[in-house]
Parts: sequence; C-alpha cells; structure tokens
Amino acid sequence: MSEENKDLGEELNDMIGDAKESAKRAGEKISQKTSEFAEDAKEKASEFASEAKETAKEFSDGAREAYQNATGDNKKILAGILGIIFGGLGVHKFVLGYSKEGGIMLGLTLIGIVLSCIGIGVFVVWIMGIIGFIEGIIYLTKSDEDFYNTYQAGKKPWF
Repeated sequence: MSEENKDLGEELNDMIGDAKESAKRAGEKISQKTSEFAEDAKEKASEFASEAKETAKEFSDGAREAYQNATGDNKKILAGILGIIFGGLGVHKFVLGYSKEGGIMLGLTLIGIVLSCIGIGVFVVWIMGIIGFIEGIIYLTKSDEDFYNTYQAGKKPWF
C-alpha cells in the first residue's frame, strides 16, 4: 500500500502543479483582459468628457445668443421702427431706457406743436421727426452685437 500511496502522492502533486499552472495562465488572461478593459474605459471616459465639454460650450453659446436676442435684437427692431414712425415723440428713446432724452424730444415736439400757430413750431416738429427717423435707420442698420454694445451696454443716448 505504501507504493500505492506514493503513486497517489505523485499524481496529486502533478495535479496540483497542473492546477497551479492553469491558475497562473487564467490569472494572466484575467490581468490582460482587465488591462484592456481599463484602457477602453479610460478612452471612453475621455471621449465622454470631451463631448460633455463641447455640449456645455454649445449650450453656453446658445444661452448667450438667446439672451442677446432677447435683450438686443427685439429692442433693436422695436426701437428702429418706433424711431422711424414716431421719431419726433421720442418713443424709441423710452424703449431703450433713455427717459431724459425721450422727454427732451417729446417736450420739444409738444412745444413745436403749440408754437406752430406762429410758424416757427413747424420747423421744431420737423427737426425732431427727422432726428427720430435718422436714429431709427441707424438702429436698424447696425448689427445686433454693435447695437447691443453701443446703445444698451454702452448707453450712448444720441445717434
């Protein structure tokens, strides 16, 4: 029986050696697959981060453009049209937030209407109308960015 035990011991050692070698190969394969997976994950994370940055930039640009359109373009068109139609009354100045300048134009026009019975008032009304008309044309011919920077951010009240 002792020889039989010896043979069994050798077989057992061979099996353990084979198991160790199989485990080692399996560990190397697992390590290799894990490294490949980690590299793929890093690459995908990098792509995702760059796409997220690009999307955030597009969103930011779109929000900035929408804000400028809401504050600049609509007031530009409204102020330009009102300047052309009701220029002498200074309504376009009030739309842009220039109350003092709008009041001056409105006051001069009203004084001109009162003085029109002696003749000189007609010229005052006519001059205020021409000023409003010219300002309306200037507003409409400027680019949105120039209009916003000049009349809304820069607060330039005349021409």
